[in-house]
Amino acid sequence: MASPAQTSPTPAYRPALAVTAACGTVWVFVLVVLGAFTTSIGAGMAFPDWPLSNGSLNPKGWLTNEAMFSEHAHRLSAGVMSIVIIVVGAWVWRTDPRRWMRRLAVFAIGLVLVQAVVGGLRVLLNAQVAAMLHACLAQAVVCTLIAISVGCSRSWLEQPVAASPGVRRAGIVCCTLLFVQLGIAAVMRHSFAGLAIPTFPWSTPDGGLLPGAWSFKVAIHFAHRAMAAVLTVALLWFALRIWRDHGVPAAMRTGALALVSLLALQLVLGAQIIWTYRDPVVTTGHVLVGALTLATAFWLTWVAHRDAIEA
Repeated sequence: MASPAQTSPTPAYRPALAVTAACGTVWVFVLVVLGAFTTSIGAGMAFPDWPLSNGSLNPKGWLTNEAMFSEHAHRLSAGVMSIVIIVVGAWVWRTDPRRWMRRLAVFAIGLVLVQAVVGGLRVLLNAQVAAMLHACLAQAVVCTLIAISVGCSRSWLEQPVAASPGVRRAGIVCCTLLFVQLGIAAVMRHSFAGLAIPTFPWSTPDGGLLPGAWSFKVAIHFAHRAMAAVLTVALLWFALRIWRDHGVPAAMRTGALALVSLLALQLVLGAQIIWTYRDPVVTTGHVLVGALTLATAFWLTWVAHRDAIEA
């Protein structure tokens, strides 16, 4: 006999699944914070082994040593995240009649497994390239979880969205630029180039727009600042398109306001990183707000494409 996922013509709202997926989406930001703080204090190699830490799930001294605590807490939270994604993915595969949702569930499971392996390689090989890839994949996990969580929500299932093609295109452009920026940021962080240009907003102490001397670290740092300027324009343009579109729901207009607020906060934190000489808390906040900015832009773009996705 065919399973419900093969015979049901329309998806039913499942509150338990929706809540579990939403909790997973919230938890992924806990993981982002722990990972960012671990990198900010240089604790990525606090334990030389993986998946255990010093051969144990409860390594001696990890609760009293800051580096050990941040790295082991990151590993434990990643384990929880992996379990949640596997559970949600299997749940969606078994109960949801939509082919695209089932494929997204399989993709999410595969992605989190790849992310775990890359994280392990970063430790076992002490490879900065793996660390950069690990940081970028984390943002892909964020977006995938948002897509699943939103797809399980009551509003998605019951409320059509008549967003204009202009809003949808603007969202795609902004999400693409944000991914590029996060990639640049990952290279910059793991190349230890966060203070390659030690002045802000100018690139030289005497007020020069361009750096006085160039190197790889200076170039990647400057690229991050230049992309921030591009993103400021793009995100404001995206928010304006949403506010002017009468076909979008009120929640999207509120989301557009949140996007602009996150942009402003991110610019302030970026400046504070330079002015505080990469204070770990400020740097971690900058990474978190960057992830939240991407998440908000992706959510707005995903919802704007709702009718096309469900067609």
